[in-house]
Amino acid sequence: MNTKYIIATVAVIVLIASAAFIYVYYQGQAPDEGIEALENLVDDQNYKTTLTAYPEKIISVAPSCTEILFAIGAGDKVVAVTDYCDYPYDFAAWIAEGNMTSVGDFTAPNLEVITALSPDLILASGGVQTESVDNLRARGYKILVLDPTSVDGILNNIELVGNATGKRAEATNLINELTSRIDAVGETVADAAKPKVYYETYYEITSSWTIGGLAWQTELIEKAGGTNVFGDQQMAYYQYQVESLIARNPDIIVLPAEGMGTGEQASLDAVKARPGWNTMNAVQNDRIYQIDPNLLERSGPRIVDAIEQLAEFFHPELF
Repeated sequence: MNTKYIIATVAVIVLIASAAFIYVYYQGQAPDEGIEALENLVDDQNYKTTLTAYPEKIISVAPSCTEILFAIGAGDKVVAVTDYCDYPYDFAAWIAEGNMTSVGDFTAPNLEVITALSPDLILASGGVQTESVDNLRARGYKILVLDPTSVDGILNNIELVGNATGKRAEATNLINELTSRIDAVGETVADAAKPKVYYETYYEITSSWTIGGLAWQTELIEKAGGTNVFGDQQMAYYQYQVESLIARNPDIIVLPAEGMGTGEQASLDAVKARPGWNTMNAVQNDRIYQIDPNLLERSGPRIVDAIEQLAEFFHPELF
């Protein structure tokens, strides 16, 4: 047999064997890295959850959690959502067609429905859901609570959900995209004057609420090139006296595009006609804007949409 042929054959065999070894080795490494991530899932309550495999059935009991799951490509594992989950799809229609299950109300999800579905993982938020979370954990369910206090916390939650669902690369790509967009806004407004901004969460003459300095929404206002007119109040939500707002004299007023106070959508003219409001710069200069409240109230990927929209409100000359 030709010596060169033998040498060539051996070389090919060695190359094939080496390639096979490398493939098997790295295939073996990926699950180990995934398992390590599943063993270190620490949520915003500092609660450590361990999974033995990526979940096949996920229940989301908060709209923000639903938006994160679908944004990183884990939506096909979601078997139930709340009646308030409406993005990125019309889930009410899915539920009506039998393609999704509803766990009912956001504040008190139906535990019987959740139990019947036997989920591998539940994503929840904090606050009003604390009692439900405690009840579900007592029943042995795996739960991650996403209750961030900052923009970085929201991005960290996206990473956490990516680790928990086997969508680490997708989560990283999303985080990089969102960070790039935030940075772009920051560079654009860096040298601009910072207007005083009032964001309304609830209004009645005798009971009015806004965000304080500890609300992560304040950070959205700041990243958009403004300052929260009530940012000195060291709490997340602040009940204020209307006289105090008038005295602080905001340059810009941002209102939720849906019901304010009584649940009825107020016209901008009606807002301007509120007692005493005509003395404020925002009213006198016609700097009153409306925004989809879900952009500011859901701690998910669309916070960057909020930052971009707010920046256009605050600095229209730059966009």
